[in-house]
Amino acid sequence: MPSSRVVRVRSLHEGVAAASLRAGIERIRAELGVSPDFPPEVEAAARASAAAPMLPTLDRTDLAMLTIDPPGSRDLDQALHIARSGDGYLVHYAIADVAAFVRPGDPVDLEARRRGETLYGADAAVPLHPRVLSEDAASLLPDRVRPALLWTIEVDADGEGTDVLVERALVRSRAQLSYAEAQEQIDAGTAPESLRLLAELGPLRLAREAARGGVSLPLPDQEISVDGEHWRLSFRRQLPVEEWNAQLSLLTGFAAATLMLHAQVGLLRTLPPPAPRDVLRLHRTAHALGIAWPAELLYPDFIRTLDPARPHHAAMVVACTRLLRGSGYAAFDGELPAQAQHAGLASEYAHVTAPLRRLGDRFAGEVCVAVCAGRPVPDWVREALPTLPGLLRDSARLAGAHERAVLSLVEAGILHERVGEEFAAVVVDVDDEDPRHGEVTIEEPAIEATLRAEEDLALGAEVRVRLVSASVEERRIELALVPGTATGGARGAAVQEGDREQAGADEQAATSGGDA
Repeated sequence: MPSSRVVRVRSLHEGVAAASLRAGIERIRAELGVSPDFPPEVEAAARASAAAPMLPTLDRTDLAMLTIDPPGSRDLDQALHIARSGDGYLVHYAIADVAAFVRPGDPVDLEARRRGETLYGADAAVPLHPRVLSEDAASLLPDRVRPALLWTIEVDADGEGTDVLVERALVRSRAQLSYAEAQEQIDAGTAPESLRLLAELGPLRLAREAARGGVSLPLPDQEISVDGEHWRLSFRRQLPVEEWNAQLSLLTGFAAATLMLHAQVGLLRTLPPPAPRDVLRLHRTAHALGIAWPAELLYPDFIRTLDPARPHHAAMVVACTRLLRGSGYAAFDGELPAQAQHAGLASEYAHVTAPLRRLGDRFAGEVCVAVCAGRPVPDWVREALPTLPGLLRDSARLAGAHERAVLSLVEAGILHERVGEEFAAVVVDVDDEDPRHGEVTIEEPAIEATLRAEEDLALGAEVRVRLVSASVEERRIELALVPGTATGGARGAAVQEGDREQAGADEQAATSGGDA
């Protein structure tokens, strides 16, 4: 999700020593029952399959593909190539072919089903697959010939996908770029054709998203930076090329959903539409914060007017996350799911572009390959479909718990020597039941934390908070509101009740069908 928050990264001597935190990471893993290490039989099976993958006969190493990922990444799922096609574009999107290495029922497959997804946090990941596969043999590393699921998508001049084919092929990436390197090349005019065309196609796809009614919240990324023996936190601005690259993954996911729905078998990523009362609550929140939300302006368009660098807008963005809760997966075989759409994307959608890091993508990709080839979906895929939503739900919960624990650890580690200091903060959430309890964002250091005050908090208020305690062992920090420092904001009661006349007008707008 794009971010417009800019925060200075602290210098190295201000960072916290990594040695004091790695023991905390180990404790988190022990508590959650996860490990970056694999059982010996899984490692042995992975090494054997890495040495003898099932290779396709189609050779598309002629395509000058490239990857765009965070710096230092080794688990490269996607490589792209874009060319002009008449007035439109021809997109080649190569996805790592995990099924070329992982056999149904083998030790790697069974362990991947147990793990569900890669867990990220600080300087080491808990991978879904052994690193001999995920960071080497199956990864689309530069200058290596790799088996892939090659998606060929025709896109018209308006950025709309018009045709799709996915088939197994050998590919070879020519370059591995970080987001910053890709953006620099685009800005300098030195980018290869694929990047130049991505800079054309990306904005077209974003415009299609807006026209479709898709939602992209401008939330900042809270990022852990590891530089040598020091860890730091920052809120990072997303570069335009990241948004454009994400749009290619979405384009592929929309195409995959279309294929699976047509064949009446597959695995969709879903999100139910928001209830009118939840949209109404947001209208009241905007009114209480003094943010204009005309009745004729639909929810996705309203989101695009927000600038999270402004305190009231930052609080509004956090409030809007309520409408994006409840995502899940729907597996089907013969009968279409009752709820097939992803409301945040305003379309049917499937995860297929990250099989090295997400379990379900391997199975969804196999469905699409079979459909395009006119062959039956493999039995091992059909047999697994009913179990996948539960496995993916549980692994997502585990990933969330892991991420929250690691962030809490690093926050406490960064602050533990600064007890007694005061920090500027913004109140971004207030508890409905107890308005003295809420969430604040501190920009330096980049902290998101709970605040319990002696007085009612005002949503969107700029405040000063004092650090009362910071425990690395307990992964907990305690903040206190500095009395008399709050400026601006909307009191909880105003947000909850709103102005009655305004609420009536907003209810009519919210229930008219546009926002939902």
